[in-house]
Formats: sequence, C-alpha cells, structure tokens
Amino acid sequence: MNGSKMKAAKRPIHAVTTWVRRQPPKVKAFLGVVSAMTALVLLRVIVHDHDNLFVAAEAVHSLGISVLIYKLMKEKTCAGLSLKSQELTALFLAVRLYCSFVMEFDIHTLLDSATLVTTLWVIYMIRFKLKASYMEDKDNFAIYYVVIPCAVLSILIHPSTHHHIINKISWAFCVYLEAVSVLPQLRVMQNTKIVEPFTAHYVFALGIARFLSCAHWVLQVLDTRGRLLTALGYGFWPIMVLLSEIIQTFILADFCYYYVQSLMGGQLVLRLPSGVV
Repeated sequence: MNGSKMKAAKRPIHAVTTWVRRQPPKVKAFLGVVSAMTALVLLRVIVHDHDNLFVAAEAVHSLGISVLIYKLMKEKTCAGLSLKSQELTALFLAVRLYCSFVMEFDIHTLLDSATLVTTLWVIYMIRFKLKASYMEDKDNFAIYYVVIPCAVLSILIHPSTHHHIINKISWAFCVYLEAVSVLPQLRVMQNTKIVEPFTAHYVFALGIARFLSCAHWVLQVLDTRGRLLTALGYGFWPIMVLLSEIIQTFILADFCYYYVQSLMGGQLVLRLPSGVV
C-alpha cells in the first residue's frame, strides 16, 4: 500500500522532469531564472534577517566539506575529487581570512577558519594518504587560467574604501577566485561523466551555498534600495561583486539540476550527459 502511494507521488515529479528535459535550452534557461526568482521571493518572506543567509551559506559549505571527510575516511579513496579545486578553495579562504582579521573580524571569520582547516586536511589526504587513488590525469584544468586573470582583475577593479591598497586588492582577489574555484572539479566530472554519491553531495552542497550567498547579496541590495552598492565603494567594484556571486551560482546550476533529477529517480550514481558542466 505504502509502495503504491510512493509510486503515485513520484509520477507527477517524473512527468515534470521528463517535460523539462525535453525542452530546448532557451526554455530551460527561462525556467531556471523563474525558479531562482521564486526562491529569492520565498527567502525574502521567510528569512527576516538576510545576514543569516550568508551564515547559512558558510554552514552548508562546511557541511559539504564534512561529506568529503566522511568519504575519505570511510571509502579510503579520493577518486573523482579535484585536488586543484581544493587548493583554490584553500587559497581564497586564506586570503579572505587575512582580510577578515585586518578589516572586519566577525562570525564569518570563525566559519572561514573552520572551513579552511578542513579543506587543508582534505588536501593533505589527497596529496599523501590517498595519493594512489587520485585521478591526476582527469584533474587537468590549468589553474593559472583562473588565478592570473583573477589577480589582474583584482588590481584593476577593487573596493574604493579607506583600507590599505594591499587589503583592497586581496579582498577583490578572493571574491573573484571564489567565483571560479569549482571549475577544476567540474572538469574532473566532465572527464569521467560518472559522479559517485559523496562527490555529488559535496558539489551540490557547494551549489546551494553559492545560491544562498548570492541571495544574501541580492536581497541586501533590494532591502537597502541600492544603498549597499555605494557602501561597497564606487566604480565597477559593486557591480563586480554581484556579478561574481551570480556567476558562481550559475556555474553549478546545470549540475544541481541533474543531481536533483538523479535523486528523484533513485539513482545513487550520477551520470552526466554530454555537454554538462
């Protein structure tokens, strides 16, 4: 009886996902934008203090790292993980921590500290303890393709606040680098086409964290009627902050769609179609 009810509940979901899957890319993009806007409206109504969204984003990111730790300790393998993405994550977290200590110490500093420690532990496990299972040939994204442009961009476009120029450039650098730090992990998944559960959970957690962070900034701008943009500084910097948040959200949107679809279908292993990520 219960089995029949569960099947009946899954039928509408399956019908919807099948319909969405058959739509052309432009329709899928439109539906994605509508879904994102709907989620933003719901968050604005439900969450009264929008600063909590940023804390939630950090917490979800930490949860994703915890999933990785569980994978490494239980399965004793790092197959499917990108060492380069972890190193980029550690780099932008270290720079952001430096900025937090010299510019503004708050709860985010503590959350970033915890996330950095666990990320460094993951890097240590991949580099030394589980090196034999590391898929180095699949982790072939050249990180200087993102590090150098982010560094150059941070020199050209950074906050126009009263802080020291080094601190302002560092702040901009970690904002830009965070937006693209997941690209090596997406390249690994693109090369393998099969994503095992723990890695899929981790990347999905990153997608949720990035969406919450983006929602935090968008809702803050709406709440202050644009005054937040001038508080961040003048010139192109406020626009680049919002653009970075939006970019890092949409980079993972495609993967998150297939993750949810796979989850609804009861598949433990996520198989990505050609052209995804």
